[in-house]
Amino acid sequence: MGTRMRGWRWRSNPLRRRSDVVEAWTALVVGVLLLVAAPLAGAVAGRWVHDEARAAAAEQRAERHRVRAEVVGRVPEALPTADGAREQMFRVDVRWAPPGEPARTTTARVPAGTRQGDRVDVWFDDKGRSVPPPADGTAVWQQTLTMGVAATGGAAAVVLLGHGVVRRVAMRHRLAEWDREWTRTEPEWTRRRPA
Repeated sequence: MGTRMRGWRWRSNPLRRRSDVVEAWTALVVGVLLLVAAPLAGAVAGRWVHDEARAAAAEQRAERHRVRAEVVGRVPEALPTADGAREQMFRVDVRWAPPGEPARTTTARVPAGTRQGDRVDVWFDDKGRSVPPPADGTAVWQQTLTMGVAATGGAAAVVLLGHGVVRRVAMRHRLAEWDREWTRTEPEWTRRRPA
């Protein structure tokens, strides 16, 4: 003998309370928000970050210039790191000659494994300071995806937190409604007089 329990909050029955209906509608709204609004928030945030990152990368490309320079200082040996994917950089003296000007020597960042006399690409800003290369398309997309996923997760967390609060309040109301009804029906079941 089976009973149908699914959807009991939607159907009219003597056990259903107003808090049950509120909780059922809240669950429906939460489902829609998780499936539509949270991904939309991530897409909007990702689009905004993508535009900002592209503008910042274009600004960096305009402010920075690459120079082919000769390493004149001694590069220390690279130490092993836990992060094998990340290339170690060291600051050493490099020399280069701008077109029509005498040779210049300054300190710049070069990758580990570079030897004295090697020619490397180094980046400088307008003031002649050594700077990292401008962000490329991969870095822009990494930033875009990171922020999009974070915004989606944040929106989902807010929705689920709100759902938890609504469920807690609904449970309190449900218990209060049951308590009021029991106060009315208890004398019939126990044959006691109401106080």
